[in-house]
Amino acid sequence: MIDFRHIDRWVFDLDNTLYAAECRLFSQIDARMTDFIRDRLALPEPEARKLQKDYYVRYGTTMSGLMTEHDVDPEHFLDYVHDIDLAPVAPNPALGAALAALPGERYIYTNGSVRHAENVIGALGIADLFTEIFDIKAAQYTPKPHREPYELFLKLHDIAPDRAAMFEDLAQNLEAPHALGMTTVLVCSDAAWLADEPHDKRPARPGDAAPHVHYATDDLTAFLMSATTAEAKAS
Repeated sequence: MIDFRHIDRWVFDLDNTLYAAECRLFSQIDARMTDFIRDRLALPEPEARKLQKDYYVRYGTTMSGLMTEHDVDPEHFLDYVHDIDLAPVAPNPALGAALAALPGERYIYTNGSVRHAENVIGALGIADLFTEIFDIKAAQYTPKPHREPYELFLKLHDIAPDRAAMFEDLAQNLEAPHALGMTTVLVCSDAAWLADEPHDKRPARPGDAAPHVHYATDDLTAFLMSATTAEAKAS
């Protein structure tokens, strides 16, 4: 049974979570990260992509690796990789209704930028439903899955972890929220292109489970609707 009666703070990852991975929006970002490394470091594309994924696994994000090892300006990197075509993201009124029905406040917590998040939720038609966007800059450029930025986020917004739920497509990124006392929800996808991701950082597939994951779903809208329906019945 889904039980969110104790939750009044709802925290959502952005990419491949609030929109379906099947639309391949993030694959555009992924390709532009490879292009950035290729051009910045004058590497052949296969070597650039290999380095991109190596930094992703070792540092949490490709950008963090580039900042650490090559003194890359994060703002320049984010502007470049988020210069993408948003046409694959269609308005999602059903998701909007499900989000609007959640009691309490809703937040976005992303390793991307505020600008990218605003563009995406604008395309989804849900831009007016969130109290705040906590991005990689607000996290002082320390990415998920490190625990420190989660603690900063909770403190900054005066959120009690035991009254908050975190939604993510990466199981690793739910370890710290679980340890802090948050309810964790893994958003899964069977999109074929995700199979290219490193195993340790692979977005969740249907059927994936872990001790630090309370719930898993491959349909965020239906899950949120079920959560509020169950809460209404219980009250």
